[in-house]
This record gives sequence, structure tokens and C-alpha cells, in this order.
Amino acid sequence: MEQTRKALLEMRNISVSFRMYGRGLEQTDLRVISDLHLTVYPGEIVAIAGSSGSGKSLLASAILGILPPNAAVRGDLQYKGEALTPERQKWIRGREIALVPQSVAYLDPLMKVGPQTDGYYKPTKKRRMLFERLQLPASVERLYPFQLSGGMARRVLVSTALVTGARLIIADEPTPGMSIEQALEALRMFREMADEGKSVILITHDIDLAVEFADRVAVFYAGTTVETAPASDFKAGPEALRHPYSKALWKALPQNGFEPIPGFQPYAGNLPEGCLFAPRCPYKTEQCEKQVPPMLEIRGGEARCFHGA
Repeated sequence: MEQTRKALLEMRNISVSFRMYGRGLEQTDLRVISDLHLTVYPGEIVAIAGSSGSGKSLLASAILGILPPNAAVRGDLQYKGEALTPERQKWIRGREIALVPQSVAYLDPLMKVGPQTDGYYKPTKKRRMLFERLQLPASVERLYPFQLSGGMARRVLVSTALVTGARLIIADEPTPGMSIEQALEALRMFREMADEGKSVILITHDIDLAVEFADRVAVFYAGTTVETAPASDFKAGPEALRHPYSKALWKALPQNGFEPIPGFQPYAGNLPEGCLFAPRCPYKTEQCEKQVPPMLEIRGGEARCFHGA
């Protein structure tokens, strides 16, 4: 079905590196994302899961073109079938693509909440409706960010993105600090957006909550995509998943036994040759240790694994 639809956002062979200085004037390029693939279609929520340091938040910055000057992005990045150049990123940022940032520090500390929530559009009526749904009193619009609790600030950030009418929302850990009722309401609002034909990238550590609303889940590991699967596969359990890391991630959830695996995610600058997960994988072979596996279509999903099943 997806092959007959046109992607809203498509990322192929994306790498992100940073120019770093060592001793003296020695310069090196530190690659933190490599060969990353992600496709987002109109009308869907794609959840991105993975441990800290796997490149989830960095992906959002690469899409929006808000990386620092020493960063370099390579690969094929397209929005609506056209290259997402720096000039185009600048134009559509905040208009067609909106961000719910992970840090509440994105709120301007010198501006009251109401005006900075409205952004380009000044849609006071829509903003007040969003505030009501997110259990934010109308008086919040007259407050400064420092007068908000952490949970209130996150709900303000969610409303700031939703009020824009953007075609694509990138929500980077939008629910920490919220009550379960508030988090569910925020995710229901994302779901309504998707059902209206818009798209959402939901970056999260809370896989259980995400799969209740997402259509697909992309699993990141050490700066690359290792699996993309229907959200229903994460509900079904490890047998429905394809990549050994995805299975391990499912088993590591507290409600699934909190089962750890040996080793740790490799750091950028010290990545193994071949499959990045090979040092921790119980199924590794000599081929895994020497060659980077391609992303393969497996049972209605994708997995970067020579032995995916």
C-alpha cells in the first residue's frame, strides 16, 4: 500500500558529522549518524524509539536545518518529492514543518506565553481551544515561561506546534512532566492531525504509549535505523519483530521483564566495523562483523540485518 502513496518526507543514506578540533589545529569529522533511512507518509504517525544517544533528537535538527555551523549533513533528504535544501528548510520551518522541542528552554524567557505561542499566525481562538484541551488555564497566556511548571511548559510547547497548521509535526519527547491524562490528550491531538491527512514524527522513550497511537515504529541504534515495523508488531511481542536489537528493546521494557543484554551502545568515533549491533548480538557471524548489512524488506517491514526474520 505504501508503495502507491507519495511520501511527505523521505530520508535515504543520511549521515550527520561534526567538524571537531583535536590538539593544536588538527581537525577531524565525527560522524554521529550514518546511513539513516526514514520515510513518512501523509496521514500517519511514525514513532522513533531507541536508547539515549541513538540519534533521535539529532534527526529532528537535521530535518529542520537547525544544526550548529560545524555540522555537515549528507544524503538524500526530500520533502514533498523535492530536495530539502537549507533555503527551503528556512522557509518552511515553523510553517509547514513544526517542532515540539525536547527542552522547555526553547520558550523565550522574555516573552509572555500567549504571543510566542501564536507564532506567525496570531490564531488566538485556536490557541485557547488547544489550551483548554491540554488543561491549561486561559490565564497561562499572560504568564512568562519561568512562571510555568515543567508539565505546563511542555503542554505550551505542544500547542505552539499544533497551532501552526503545519503539514508535519516533529514531537521530540513531548509528554514527560505531564499527567497520564494530559499525555493521552496530547497524543490524541496528534492522532487527529494524522487522521486529517497530516503527519507526525513522535520521538519517544515511552514505546508502550506511542504504539497505542502510532502507525509505524522506527528503531534507532548508534545513529542508524535498524528496523521499521508496524506499531502492531510491538504490541504482538518479540516474535513479530525482525531485528535482534528491536527484540532486545522490547524485552528490556519493565512490563516485559526488564531483561538487559550484555555490552553497551557504541559511541560515535569508536564504531565497530560491520553491523553496529554485532558486538552485542547473539546471532552474529563473521559476515556481520565485517560488512554493514543493507536495509531489507522483511514481512511487511524493514530491518538492517543479514539474519532478520
